[in-house]
Amino acid sequence: MKHYKELLLKGCFAWEDVRNMVGNPNTASNLIQNYLTKGYIKRVKRNLYVAVNMVDGMSVANRFVIASHITKSACVSHHSAFSYYGYTNQVFNEVYVSSSSKFNSFDFDGVTFRYVMARINAGVEKRADGVAVTDLERTVIDGINDFEKIGGLEELLRSLAMVPYADEDRLLRYLESYDKQVLYQKTGYILEHFKKEMSVSERFFEQCAARLSKSVRYLSSGPVKGKVQYDKRWQLLVPNDLLSILLEGGDQFA
Repeated sequence: MKHYKELLLKGCFAWEDVRNMVGNPNTASNLIQNYLTKGYIKRVKRNLYVAVNMVDGMSVANRFVIASHITKSACVSHHSAFSYYGYTNQVFNEVYVSSSSKFNSFDFDGVTFRYVMARINAGVEKRADGVAVTDLERTVIDGINDFEKIGGLEELLRSLAMVPYADEDRLLRYLESYDKQVLYQKTGYILEHFKKEMSVSERFFEQCAARLSKSVRYLSSGPVKGKVQYDKRWQLLVPNDLLSILLEGGDQFA
């Protein structure tokens, strides 16, 4: 157990970390195999391991720390980032991980780690607890951009209803990085209903509106059930029932 305490401090690590620790490639491989056999560590996936607490047999690294070590560019994102910040009402058995290098989604300890292609690079924070996570403002923009594929619109709205503040300059910066008119439309429309709670000024919405042309879009590109209503400012067609949920506010998200 000579190096066990060092691995406990690392929590989550790769073969290269062990090699750097022991100074020899063969010794590193032998140590990993020995510790796997004895149950001191677990293999998360190829070349990724976690140290095990010998008292309860559980990994010492939580799902967010593990997600942050899957690739060099990996970070917790989308509704998993909302969950990390405490802005979700339920625990999900999946973690969405944005990364510029692809990996195959996989399961570990009852949690599914799902790959999401990183569309922008800005807005990732390295936290003191070892987690790499999109900052709150990028999480908001990512969530609006990808709600049809990740989490769904209702889950996004539940999280946005819990956000106490958003830096509008950062929001605009990430919108600029995406450079998509439809995202300005959707962001302006959705956040307009949370502007008081998130302390977003009219200046933000004016800058979003200034990026629109004459294109009319649907809020959701999927099949629309029932009637839709046209929002003139954002040039969006929105389902009537969704509009009522947004306008009625918090009680709908309890």
